[in-house]
Amino acid sequence: MSFTLAIVGRPNVGKSTLFNRLVGRKLALVDDLPGVTRDRRIHSAKLYDLNFDVIDTAGLEEMPSESLEGRMRAQTEAAIGEADLILFLVDAKAGVTPTDVTFADLVRRSGKPVVLVANKAEARGAEAGMYDSWQLGLGEPCPISAEHGQGFPDLRDAIIEAMGEERVFPDEHAEKDTDDSVAVSIPAAPGPSADLIGDDIDDPDAEDVPDYDSSKPLRIAIVGRPNAGKSTLVNTMLGEDRLLTGPEAGITRDSISVDWEWKGRKIKLFDTAGLRRKSRVQGKLEKLSVGDALRAIRFAEVVIIVLDATIPFEKQDLQIADLIIREGRAPVIAFNKWDLVENRQMVLADLREKTERLLPQIRGIRAVPISGERNQGIDKLMAAVATTDEIWNRRISTGRLNRWLEGVTTHHPPPAVAGRRLKIKYITQVKTRPPGFVISCSRPEAFPTSYVRYLSNGLRETFDMPGVPIRVVLRASDNPFAGRARKKR
Repeated sequence: MSFTLAIVGRPNVGKSTLFNRLVGRKLALVDDLPGVTRDRRIHSAKLYDLNFDVIDTAGLEEMPSESLEGRMRAQTEAAIGEADLILFLVDAKAGVTPTDVTFADLVRRSGKPVVLVANKAEARGAEAGMYDSWQLGLGEPCPISAEHGQGFPDLRDAIIEAMGEERVFPDEHAEKDTDDSVAVSIPAAPGPSADLIGDDIDDPDAEDVPDYDSSKPLRIAIVGRPNAGKSTLVNTMLGEDRLLTGPEAGITRDSISVDWEWKGRKIKLFDTAGLRRKSRVQGKLEKLSVGDALRAIRFAEVVIIVLDATIPFEKQDLQIADLIIREGRAPVIAFNKWDLVENRQMVLADLREKTERLLPQIRGIRAVPISGERNQGIDKLMAAVATTDEIWNRRISTGRLNRWLEGVTTHHPPPAVAGRRLKIKYITQVKTRPPGFVISCSRPEAFPTSYVRYLSNGLRETFDMPGVPIRVVLRASDNPFAGRARKKR
């Protein structure tokens, strides 16, 4: 990207709406309630032929630095420091307020190029507010409507004038073939089993299993109940106060993604809003936050479930874990606030026993005690994440699977149902992420759930796949004589 642009202004002037318009997707939560955005969010953006990074920030408010609003202002000031250009938004419909004047001085003192943007210019009477914004001393206002997409050609020209063409178009004279090259992604063909989630395996019968690539980028979502310490954990991993934290529950609203590197491996971390019980989720804004967190879980590869070690395994903790398992993600449990626990050996043994007993649907899930505030156990947690991701991507050859199947069915054959014994012909793995298997058998609808569970547990134990979801689907084998009328003798 050629430059970074920060969108700043007082609350409810339309910063997140403009951010979503520039990004091209509804990433930031938007609501009529002031102060929705709290953390700063950065994403690649495009405005006609301009490519840049854009930062969405919290609304600037005059409050003590120790308050939540004061800590939000510190996050915005950090964004101003990171940016090459500042878009200072005012509400043309409401006109200039004393808060606008105060923070215009703050932006001017930063020494960064500034573009004054008069948003909501489509409203009746907005011209007066736009002309009133001249008093801020930030130059000519650029009227736009972020919600309706109006005025963006003028915004593009204002950005170019403020930054200079050399900075905005650094590759203008580069070779044509490099500028015009476009990467086209071709969607993969549908997999052999639509009943299974995960990535399709090209050739299930191939005996050559590719090695796991431990250097590939990894997406990790941090989830848990409110005030479990998720944002503090992410800040400790990054080594900076990147996310807003504090004693108040429910500070995080947007799912914020940040880039990180652990032992040379690129990782994208998603900090999410705390997930409360569905009956306690009230108001449109909290529902949007929960929906954003659920989307982060679906797009992640590994999900770290942060539990408060002082009050672990609340009903909501178990529901969150069950949701992640049903989505097919690779879960790892982090017992946070371990520095507050006394008699740690006894507590750890008790937690491990509860983990096995309360989460039987995913035997062997890895659980690591950590302290996000004191930077304890982070390396052990990441080692557990890497191991779980390797298992989640595991591929087993068809030959090994069928040799195993022959042994287990000999030891414990399928039961007889309605006087006819059920038969299993073969097994093959058709998906990874999570591992998915198809078993060819007779009368799949008649197989008892207990026997399918027996096969799943056998797969988990024999092929060393603890702590990840395993999907097993039964399929009836093709009968070449099906549908033919029986010949009379």
